[in-house]
Amino acid sequence: MLFSRSLTLAVLGLPLVLGACDRETAPEAQPQASEAAAPKGAKAESGVLDRSKQGSEMPDFVLKDAAGNQAKLASFKGKPLLVNLWATWCAPCVAELPALDKLAKDRAGSLTVLAVSQDLDSAGSTGGGGTDAKVAAFLKQRAPGLAPWRDGENNLAFHYNAQTLPTTIYYDAQGREVWRFTGAREWTSGETAKLLDEAR
Repeated sequence: MLFSRSLTLAVLGLPLVLGACDRETAPEAQPQASEAAAPKGAKAESGVLDRSKQGSEMPDFVLKDAAGNQAKLASFKGKPLLVNLWATWCAPCVAELPALDKLAKDRAGSLTVLAVSQDLDSAGSTGGGGTDAKVAAFLKQRAPGLAPWRDGENNLAFHYNAQTLPTTIYYDAQGREVWRFTGAREWTSGETAKLLDEAR
């Protein structure tokens, strides 16, 4: 099943988005990102805003954290929700993690930020214990305020047709999509604040 999803994503092609990692290249072929890999000034907003799915219902996929806790995505309804699909091997994803962390802290009462790792389960295992721990440690260093949620089978990426990372989807409090953004973004900018204020 996972192979067919990866193949489907590769067949769909790659949009030309600057400041993003393609999903056609296997994670093993892309070096693990580090602060050194993220260029200074990577805060430039170099992605694509898409409103074509506005009003779509939030999918009811199950996420898990490093401790093995599970949560349905729909359980986060009640206030606006920002779902960021990222991976440890994606330099633009890593570059924007601190800004997402700050955004989550600054809007703690009015916005939920979910950083959902798209790192595949290691060695093809379905348990993913090693990958869970790796992702949790990686996130703790770069964005300690964000919980290390994982989507090890890439259900969300497949659902959203996310051909590049990072891909971020914004929902209103009722779980309806407001917009999605593909590519890197400065999540603490004034322009982003206006976009986030579109949902209550």
